[in-house]
Amino acid sequence: MFIGISGIIGAGKTTLARKLSELMGYQAYFEPVKENIYLSDFYEDPARWGAMMQLYLLTKRFSQHQQIVWNGTPGAVQDRTIYEDTIFAKMLYEDGLISERDYETYISHFNVMKRYLVYPDVIIYLEVTPEKAMERIRLRGRDAERNMSLEYLQKLEKGYQEFLDEIGQWTQVLRVDYNEFIDADDFISLIKDNLSQEKRFFRSLRKI
Repeated sequence: MFIGISGIIGAGKTTLARKLSELMGYQAYFEPVKENIYLSDFYEDPARWGAMMQLYLLTKRFSQHQQIVWNGTPGAVQDRTIYEDTIFAKMLYEDGLISERDYETYISHFNVMKRYLVYPDVIIYLEVTPEKAMERIRLRGRDAERNMSLEYLQKLEKGYQEFLDEIGQWTQVLRVDYNEFIDADDFISLIKDNLSQEKRFFRSLRKI
């Protein structure tokens, strides 16, 4: 059972992934934030470090994805999937912060890796307005995020909508209004109520 928690920066993915994994007895996998050796440099100078950071994250997420698929645990909850990395890379390219050559190199790496990936059973998208996400970002007070703008989050939200339309062709997507936090127990009930009994994901949850 492979659940991906998706959403823009500041949506609340990490907190929810942790709570759901504890409640369901699944292994939690988190974004490589603290160990990201490019993050601070990227926020200071995105044009210089954007391409390298995206390749670094792609490699880290591929390794994590393989752990999820092959570690033999009953289930996994992942805080942002490898598929979502393409949203950030595309934004950097469209904003002129990654060259066409570097972007094509990134996409070629992703396309090779994609052959060895297994789609999550469901991607849960936490729908949060950019304004609410900005509020949560300020509350958590990460130094690397201090210069993040509302405009950036608005572009990211738009990129996510395009991504969800595409990924929805390959796996289940559950959109949840998360402008107000939902208790983890209630969240599982919400998942059950919104997914068909014919879906494998729903049948798996019935065993909990």
